[in-house]
Amino acid sequence: MTATYRSADNVRATTWHRLTPLWQGGEEFVQQGLPHTQLAPAWQLLLLGDGSPTRHLQLLTGEPTEVDVIDMSAIGMNLDGAPAQIQAVPGPRLRRQVWLRTASGQRLAYATSWWEASHVDEYLQNRNLPIWASLTRLRTELYRDVQGLYYGHSEALESAFSESGPFWGRHYLFWHHGQPLTLIYEVFSPYLTKYLGATRIDCGN
Repeated sequence: MTATYRSADNVRATTWHRLTPLWQGGEEFVQQGLPHTQLAPAWQLLLLGDGSPTRHLQLLTGEPTEVDVIDMSAIGMNLDGAPAQIQAVPGPRLRRQVWLRTASGQRLAYATSWWEASHVDEYLQNRNLPIWASLTRLRTELYRDVQGLYYGHSEALESAFSESGPFWGRHYLFWHHGQPLTLIYEVFSPYLTKYLGATRIDCGN
């Protein structure tokens, strides 16, 4: 799908897909992990690890991970209903929304990211590439700082994934040279249970 561009004045005309959480946790849960009855180990590696989800999805499915850009909107200094860490990203800002999918078309994840508008072209020279691929080509040194976890519902994502919720998601900051580069909010499709197993371990309780 062709990316669409909107001005900051029209930011209310577009939305992004934030989960309505049944549960959410901050950095303390990211650092210590969750009980396996709440989130199985394989899923914790995906959600709590500091590696590239794009790379992980490619390794899991055996297919290249491709991107469908569905929105690029200039949002100015609007906080956009984003996690509080958006304030660490200098403004004015640009919001980018994508689906991550296999080359054969299976949607695996949804991601929204917020960038300093004046620098986005520097880091996303090909905006249809996954962020990991773009930054790897530039040999950009990054630190992925996972800040929060979510377990919740989204009717829009149920429709897009053709999967019933609840869904697991997270948000994190990318740091580059000690400065926040972008804030990213990701939600993963339950389709990934095909590769990772169930999201929870049933202990018979």
